[in-house]
Amino acid sequence: MKKAFLQLHIAVFLAGFTGILGRLISFNEGLIVWYRMLLTAATMWVLFLWLKKIHPLSGRDKLRIMGVGFIAAMHWVTFYGAIKYANVSVALVCFSAISFFTALFEPLILKKKLNWTELLLGLVTLSGIYIIFHFDTRFKTGIVIGLISAVLAALFPIYNREFLKRVNVETMLTWQQTGGFLVLSAFLPFYLWQFPSSHFIPAWEDAAWLLVLSWLCSVVAFQLSSNALKRLSAFTVNLTYNLEPVYGILLAFAVYRENEFLSQWFYIGFAVIAAAIITHIILLIRIEKRLSRLPAESEE
Repeated sequence: MKKAFLQLHIAVFLAGFTGILGRLISFNEGLIVWYRMLLTAATMWVLFLWLKKIHPLSGRDKLRIMGVGFIAAMHWVTFYGAIKYANVSVALVCFSAISFFTALFEPLILKKKLNWTELLLGLVTLSGIYIIFHFDTRFKTGIVIGLISAVLAALFPIYNREFLKRVNVETMLTWQQTGGFLVLSAFLPFYLWQFPSSHFIPAWEDAAWLLVLSWLCSVVAFQLSSNALKRLSAFTVNLTYNLEPVYGILLAFAVYRENEFLSQWFYIGFAVIAAAIITHIILLIRIEKRLSRLPAESEE
């Protein structure tokens, strides 16, 4: 369990860079994600084939995993879209709403009993976002796009946990990135028609940041989080990922000085979200302690 938490937190720390990179790269959100998935999928095929980590799959499993890859692609498109319409800090705060949507979707999809504690903590997180949305009207469009991103982000870890029961991490991630890239490629001409880009070939600086985004924040981070997902619930993974705004916002403050453009309502809303995160951590510690006592009590 401790190893899974460590892997998860390293993945979260790496994920905290994605918002910064979204602003550094000059492409629009559609092209950022297209290049990210192209580089990530190509790297995974080369690396995991060399390591002999890609296992055979049935046609049905391939299609299902590739479909979830497209959900992941749409999550990233809307996430970077939220950055473009608002800023890094607002987009990352909206990302924390996945705790609510996971608590809602996981019981429905997996036919599990609804966990009212998880749902309540998710609602508290959502209320923090509402405070920012209601009182700071400059970012409303970005917040709406960010919430759509959170809905999509809540879905693919739930499905991934089911895939990982019979498919290894490397095989799942490789087909997922490939599927997301292929489906996004089919939609990209229509996307660029609606949201044109001034250029299509990355300059050297953009290429360097795209490699960082693909290799460090994708290949490494995905493998760590997927390994953690084997031991932890999707809700725990998603709620822990709420630390991503902490890392990302601190980086945005340092790099872009976004703290100079945020109102007091942003900080009030973020404090509410932080309270939900801390409460969940305390509850997890108590549950773990209670479970650790069970073997000793049963031996007596």
